Amino acid sequence: MFRVYPSLVCSTALLAGLMIAGSVAAQEAVPKPAETAAQPSPASPKLPAIVITQIAEKQMTDRVVATGSIRPVDEIYVQPLVDGLSIRTINVDVGSEVKADSVLASLNDDDLILQRSQQEANRAKAEAGLAQYKAQMLEAKANLDDARRQRDRTQRLSQSGTSTISQLEQANAQVEVAEARLNAANQAVAVGQSDIAVVDAQIKDIDLKLARTGVKTPVNGIVSAKNAKIGAIASGAGEPLFTVIKDGAIELVADLSENDIQKVKVGQRANVTIAGSRKPIEGKVRLVSPTVDATTRLGLVHIIVDDHSSARAGMYGSAEIIIAETKTLALPLSAVTTSRSGSTARKVEDNVVKQVKVETGIQDGSFVQIVSGLNPGDKVVAKAGAFVRDGDRIAPVTAEPSAIENGG
Repeated sequence: MFRVYPSLVCSTALLAGLMIAGSVAAQEAVPKPAETAAQPSPASPKLPAIVITQIAEKQMTDRVVATGSIRPVDEIYVQPLVDGLSIRTINVDVGSEVKADSVLASLNDDDLILQRSQQEANRAKAEAGLAQYKAQMLEAKANLDDARRQRDRTQRLSQSGTSTISQLEQANAQVEVAEARLNAANQAVAVGQSDIAVVDAQIKDIDLKLARTGVKTPVNGIVSAKNAKIGAIASGAGEPLFTVIKDGAIELVADLSENDIQKVKVGQRANVTIAGSRKPIEGKVRLVSPTVDATTRLGLVHIIVDDHSSARAGMYGSAEIIIAETKTLALPLSAVTTSRSGSTARKVEDNVVKQVKVETGIQDGSFVQIVSGLNPGDKVVAKAGAFVRDGDRIAPVTAEPSAIENGG
């Protein structure tokens, strides 16, 4: 027989109660399957964020850039018109502004003045000789008149029988002699007049040389070179005494490719920048060469430069020739893809990319003209190199204006 102790029974019952309570608590602590995680719902796919830009009207300028050197439009070489005379004075220097017919230098005229004095003496002598010839002519004319009267009287007497035939023949002979002497006198007078004319021509020649001892410029302009030296003998066969830039006009003579030169026309505006200067100078196309070099494929364009204060002949310069200015639809260059088959852009409609062909025109800085293929307000992918294809859905992000201006 077992003996049950009351204290032991109580302890056993207490322990059993604690175990049952712990088991229940453990079961309540374990989460049910429905409570451990919510049922997953279908997730929407994440679309790529792509920067887009909107086509819009923009003021655009079509321009051609050319480089070359500044040259005078016309250079006038001033040479002496009288050879063999020394230079007495020089009145100008390099850079002097001169007027047409102004004297740049004067030649020594002493020898010419002496020659003129000699010719004046020769003329006086010729005039005296002419006067003598005229006197002889008058005498010969008087003798002829007298001989004719004698012949007429003898002829009348011969008809009446008073004069003989011999006397009549003698009278006729005297008339012929008088006529011959008058002709000789007339010729002498003509010779004397010719002598005077020759002397007058020689005097005029000397006067012309004297006038030409002043070396003059035929045009207004600026003296760009001076080779004259006081005391040197002037010669028209040597280098010019002076070089004058006509009217001070200078121009940029620039090379253009055979493609660009076709766009350039006479009268188009140009902004010329001289080496060492940041301020552009206004210019205008004066001449477009009708030929292109067969080797270099380059042609010359002459651009008149208006401002002479900073530009000098011989300087290097560049010019932006304005071909056309217009307000037109434009896109950033980064938004257009160009290939052999043409140009394309990626149009965005309802967040879907669609590749469209476009016709481009003027390129101005980081923008290009869209001639056809897109309408005002259309949106396109800002960077043609973005990894999207035709038909892709995207999350459009509008580009900042500053980023578009910078081509970003």
